[in-house]
Amino acid sequence: MSVRQSLLAILDQGPCYGYQLRAEFDRRTGSTWPLNVGQIYNTLERLERDGLVARGDADDQGHVYWRITDAGSAEVASWLSSPVERGRAPRDELAIKLAVAATLPGIDVSAVIENQRFASQHRLQQLHRAAVAAGDRTPEELALSLVVDSMIFAAEAELRWLDHAEQRLAAHPQHAMALELATERPKRGRPAKVASAGALA
Repeated sequence: MSVRQSLLAILDQGPCYGYQLRAEFDRRTGSTWPLNVGQIYNTLERLERDGLVARGDADDQGHVYWRITDAGSAEVASWLSSPVERGRAPRDELAIKLAVAATLPGIDVSAVIENQRFASQHRLQQLHRAAVAAGDRTPEELALSLVVDSMIFAAEAELRWLDHAEQRLAAHPQHAMALELATERPKRGRPAKVASAGALA
């Protein structure tokens, strides 16, 4: 999630002060990723340092309005017209947990998968209820429904992956896949790359 570009895009609509920016960000993302005011002002100061926004004078209530510069508007246009580059995937706690569990002696991996499946299905049901409640009659409702739809697709993908993992593991006897602690002492320095999972990034 790019807070920097999102705040710039909002400022491209007109000058705002810090709390106003936070409220506008929430309106446009369904309050799914709430920002604290400190994060807003830290981002604004970095944007100012980079010449993308300028600080105005305070109004009668003490609100300092920030306005976007021409360079900031150009960055917004570039951000909106460019695809999101995923880059190296962040560590996925579930994938790591299942991979480690599958190699531990005496672990019932089927139970690990089933526990996760139950939790993931419960999460998916909650998201479906949220999607129905969100509606799409106003711009704010449409923004929230788009975010919830994204979460629904991710939850459905997680359930499909759990089914896939269960089928893969069923093809291998658990005792044959267990890894005992290695007897060879590892060398200092970076570990050798086994399979270039990083090449997927």
